[in-house]
Amino acid sequence: MKVFTEEQKFNQWWMYAALILVFTGALTPFVLEKDKLRSGDHESVMTLVLIIITLGLTFIFIRSVKLTTKIDEIGIHYKFFPIHLNMKIIKWEEINFCEVKKHLRIKNFGGYGRHINGKSVKIRGYKGIQVILKSNKRMLIGTQQAELAEKTIETYRNRITTT
Repeated sequence: MKVFTEEQKFNQWWMYAALILVFTGALTPFVLEKDKLRSGDHESVMTLVLIIITLGLTFIFIRSVKLTTKIDEIGIHYKFFPIHLNMKIIKWEEINFCEVKKHLRIKNFGGYGRHINGKSVKIRGYKGIQVILKSNKRMLIGTQQAELAEKTIETYRNRITTT
């Protein structure tokens, strides 16, 4: 029994650079007006606290987003936390076609992240596991380990029955 597992997180440098820029921009007025903070201006203190809490929670949220993928004898399992709390399973019997391919994220699937139309769950990169279900629904699950995913899919390809 061959099993493929992968876990991806948002860890692109530009996301953290953007967060630092927003944080710096939000705090600049308070640094320039630090006399208000020293004098105990409650409105300024509360605004500063709310900004820090909001940015902290944003950072924690970004760090918690995670795409977990597993391919085994049952099918393809995926979880895009925090949207999915449990693994979603696409059973081999439900699949009409499956392959690992390079894609253009904007043109083909509309960018990064979890999309409302359910077509794409990915965090970064240009490679993904493309699945076409018997219901003709298409899905792309991003991967950073394309070769390993393809080898594992090849192991179970005989379980895919085309109709």
